Amino acid sequence: MDSTLPLQAPSARRPLKRRISALVLLAGLLLSLPAQAVTVERVASPNGIEAWLVQDHSNPIISMEIAFKGGAALDPAPKSGLAEMAAGLLDEGAGPYDSQTFQQKLEDQVITLNFDASRDTLRGHLKTLTANRDAAFDLLRLSLGQPRFDKEPVERIRGQILSGLMREAQDPNAMATRRWFQAMFPGHPYARSPHGVPETVKTIQVGDLRAFARGQLARDRLMIGVVGDITPAELARLLDATFGGLPAAGAPDTVADTAARATGGVTVIDKDNPQTVAVFGAPGVKRDDPDWYAASIMNYILGGGGFSSRLTEEVREKRGLAYSVYSYLLPQRHSGLIFGGVATENGRFAESIGLIRAEFQRMRDQGPTEAELANAKTYLNGSFPLQLDSTAAIAGLLVQLQADNLGIDFLDRRNALIDAVTLDDVKRAARRLLDPGTLTIVAVGRPAGM
Repeated sequence: MDSTLPLQAPSARRPLKRRISALVLLAGLLLSLPAQAVTVERVASPNGIEAWLVQDHSNPIISMEIAFKGGAALDPAPKSGLAEMAAGLLDEGAGPYDSQTFQQKLEDQVITLNFDASRDTLRGHLKTLTANRDAAFDLLRLSLGQPRFDKEPVERIRGQILSGLMREAQDPNAMATRRWFQAMFPGHPYARSPHGVPETVKTIQVGDLRAFARGQLARDRLMIGVVGDITPAELARLLDATFGGLPAAGAPDTVADTAARATGGVTVIDKDNPQTVAVFGAPGVKRDDPDWYAASIMNYILGGGGFSSRLTEEVREKRGLAYSVYSYLLPQRHSGLIFGGVATENGRFAESIGLIRAEFQRMRDQGPTEAELANAKTYLNGSFPLQLDSTAAIAGLLVQLQADNLGIDFLDRRNALIDAVTLDDVKRAARRLLDPGTLTIVAVGRPAGM
């Protein structure tokens, strides 16, 4: 995909010891398909459930990624963390099987099944050997349509989430990110962490979890990507068998589109650390914005290109102020962001922030050079196939293409879209997005002179 997320959710999963043997066996069967070799087919079931499929019969393995639009942004404020808790429980017993029995069936048949939630989606990940295909799809059917939410796994997963929140409360990067989203989205669901807070997680009851499943796990929100050893006819049959029992329509999506608040300035959270950890950013672009590709190239040159980026050159290479400094585009369903981070010793934090602001201003005023533009295009096009290094990665891409409404032929068009970006396009995007005065910074530490 073209972007990544700033933080991974704290684990709400059980220990993975029982899955090690399955993962070891499956690891040897991962597919590696260059983007140019991927042929995406649209498969529709007799009842109209659609999936995007990439066939590959060279190994007896199938990966499926599913996503339901909505996610944690739809959590009621007093129950924030509900989507994440529900995701952690969908494979903790379903239908006639309690948690232990359900997990034993996964292990015995070498099936990997798990779920996670973000602000905008709840996702499921299924991987199975072809010989166990029908059993795997049936366990997925049960987890989505008949989750049990038994007392023991509910309290165990709640405890894991609360432990993760305790760790997060002491983690400078997590602390800064939470406060930054609150500043950028006051009054909007994006201001809340998908993980919730201890006070809300403690109030979530089984009835809340059941209501979430009924309201959010619906066919009108469902996106499906499948990769591997399965034909369109076989998949069409399994789509109805697996998802046909879900509600046709979910609860209303009440989350509104919003523009991130561009106030600028520095907020300092006092913490006795030897260095200051900061996140920074500004309003960006959504994935369907006409400036997306120009902004992507702009950001690669500014802070997304690792050692090739201007921020790394100025902050790390020339002055040794930080081990890492970065930026990336963060497109969300209802808003777009430019997001970045840096960590530097307390006494030189102000210098680091000054350099970051200066590079924002220089890119806005001057844009990139022709050489920087050409190098960025070469990297963005050349590195993309390397992201598609497994069946799971390709299945995830298929779902993301659907979520972003990019079209089933996107892989055929992607390189040309990047190649078409001109120097004037990037300069226009930089003038639109890179105002140092709107750069909002949250720092955790004791930075001198701030």
